Amino acid sequence: MRLTNVSVPWGATLSNAEHQLIFYFLVVAALAFVAGFIRTYITRNEVGSRYRTAVSARLGMLGVALLAYILIIVAFLLGYDSTAGGWVPNDGAINIFSTRYIEWTVSVPLLTIELLAVCATLGVQARRNTAIAVTATGAMIFCGFLGAIVIDNGTNTGAFILWAVISCVFWVIANVVLIRAVRQSLPTLTPESHTMLKSAAIVLLAGWVVYPIVYFLPLFGASGGLTTTILITLTVADVIVKLGFSTQTHRVAKLRTAEDVRAGDDVHPESIWISSVKQSDAGLPREVYLAEGAAVHDRRTKPPTSAAVASPEAPLPPDSTPLDGGY
Repeated sequence: MRLTNVSVPWGATLSNAEHQLIFYFLVVAALAFVAGFIRTYITRNEVGSRYRTAVSARLGMLGVALLAYILIIVAFLLGYDSTAGGWVPNDGAINIFSTRYIEWTVSVPLLTIELLAVCATLGVQARRNTAIAVTATGAMIFCGFLGAIVIDNGTNTGAFILWAVISCVFWVIANVVLIRAVRQSLPTLTPESHTMLKSAAIVLLAGWVVYPIVYFLPLFGASGGLTTTILITLTVADVIVKLGFSTQTHRVAKLRTAEDVRAGDDVHPESIWISSVKQSDAGLPREVYLAEGAAVHDRRTKPPTSAAVASPEAPLPPDSTPLDGGY
């Protein structure tokens, strides 16, 4: 039995209402990512250095998402021609969908890095989890891209389903790694951190379920209504997963930073507040702790000022020692 070809969503004509709805959601999503990026950049120092990897991954992810949505909006505006019968797609309409896969190839691995950075796994285990999760999610997106876009322009039903199944294998691997890392972390965390980390993982992994469901919708045919549903659903899911999840991980990182300060394991130059509740006071180290057998470095003189240069015989500051041949 020969399978019928997949009806690709970028081949359907849109009504004016459908075109305006899609445009609305795309622009709102781009603006939301602008706001998220600005907030993350401004609040990046609220998190201690131990969890700074999560902040870097979040900034990268939001920056990539913002740039990708700008490209998607441009592709959407150029990919349809206005006619009396509606908005008819041209050869550029496929770029609306291919750009999404390109963005996901970068942003989804960054999401896994962000989650793992606030977990309690350490050292070799943490690096191994990150390597597996990044590889699995990258392969997951690429396989979906092959089946939905590349092979026969996404119309080959056999390839469409085969690469979806292979993609799901990598999806399962990524889920196993992330769930195991979170579960291993939970017993070592305080009740507050436990709850926040669990909520962040649920938002991310539950959001991921939406994408394979939407992936298979073209098997049911093509129409302007279905194309509108697909594009709006993917856009809303992107915003919820990327911004909602990132908000949760930011709170986890802040709370764990405050807990480290209270426990004396770390210091932070400013007090930490979450939802107007003070989690820890500001504090700077009063002493420098050295390794066993280490010594404090020798004092060096401060470079001379212009006044000292003009008067070579000017005395050195009280705490200074002359430079010698070793410096």
